[in-house]
Amino acid sequence: MKGGSIVQSTPGRSRALGLSDAVPAPAEIAQFRTVCANCNLRELCVPCCGLTRCEREAADRVVFNRARLRRGESLYRTGDRFVSLFAVRKGFFKSLALIEDGREQVTGFSIPGEILGMDGIGPEQHSCNAVALEDSEVCAISFAGLQALAHEVPGLQRHFYKMMSREIVREQGVMLQLGSMNAEERLSMFLLDLSQRFAARGHSPSEFNLRMTREEIGSYLGLKLETVSRTFSKFQEEGLITVRQKFIRIRDSAGLRQVMARNQG
Repeated sequence: MKGGSIVQSTPGRSRALGLSDAVPAPAEIAQFRTVCANCNLRELCVPCCGLTRCEREAADRVVFNRARLRRGESLYRTGDRFVSLFAVRKGFFKSLALIEDGREQVTGFSIPGEILGMDGIGPEQHSCNAVALEDSEVCAISFAGLQALAHEVPGLQRHFYKMMSREIVREQGVMLQLGSMNAEERLSMFLLDLSQRFAARGHSPSEFNLRMTREEIGSYLGLKLETVSRTFSKFQEEGLITVRQKFIRIRDSAGLRQVMARNQG
């Protein structure tokens, strides 16, 4: 496998739910197992949120594989066989796709509480690379096990479809807006989108660290590095944000929304 060695889960109760499928991770990464009830992302993870008490008890029988990745390591790569979905427990990831001239294009960023790997559901292989931007930890959810459990817990399937639909709608909205935006609008939207995602997961919506580089932000937004840096400086001069290296404080979120409104007008 391109992304690293295969780590097999141990036999036992997880095998009955199909969780003995291979989980991709580099060989040197520490592996350990957890149950849903002990996960600090319980209310965000696929088998938990929105289920009845009985359904949660059934979901709690699932044992997941967890993996720790160091900065720069790949969780999976383009062409790898799709086996698992991954809930980000700690850290930050970027998704990369190869474009026609061989360069890599950043297609998204994932923060704790979000799910990686849905790109592989249809084609049964991953269509992008997922790379850790800092030391990170993920919870691997066997898709075969998830499907088996869905027959027993109907609410799980409904929740998963809703979660997948929300993510598709969000990504489509971002891509559609980027096509008609200038540099200031793009960076405003990027900061506001991150702010909303952090807030939804119980973090500060106004103060956070950008784990990605300015170049990676530029790749995602379709901007040159110099343009990204210049726009950050402009926003700081206007009092919209405070920037200290990777630390960002949003001082005027309404002002950032006005940037988008005035330029679209």
